Amino acid sequence: TALALEFVGERWSLLVIRELLLGPRRFSEIRGGLPGLSANVLTQRLQGLEAAGILARATLPSPANVQVYALTPWGYEAEPIVMALGRWALRSPAHDPSLPFSRVALMLALRMMFHPERAGGFAGAFGFV
Repeated sequence: TALALEFVGERWSLLVIRELLLGPRRFSEIRGGLPGLSANVLTQRLQGLEAAGILARATLPSPANVQVYALTPWGYEAEPIVMALGRWALRSPAHDPSLPFSRVALMLALRMMFHPERAGGFAGAFGFV
């Protein structure tokens, strides 16, 4: 546990991981999903997570040719931890559902709150614009 907290225990680190759980993102996209996070702190967190082997930088192929950050396979293994922390925090009296949240947080919340056993064979398609 202590070693895990050395990797992700700094403020914003787990939220950076959360923002990458749905796939690679640009620096500006990560920052846009985390209001209040300064560019300097984001740069530090990205460097630390990269040094730990949790994420890696990549360049998208042409025509984009932009740098993105993506979780490594090991980094993706943090998803159940992020989801468990989210479910745990929902039961807090301090939880304020009126606070803003990112698009990624919304998609992960839908995944987190869905219980297949309660769906009773429901099938459907959903779209977001």
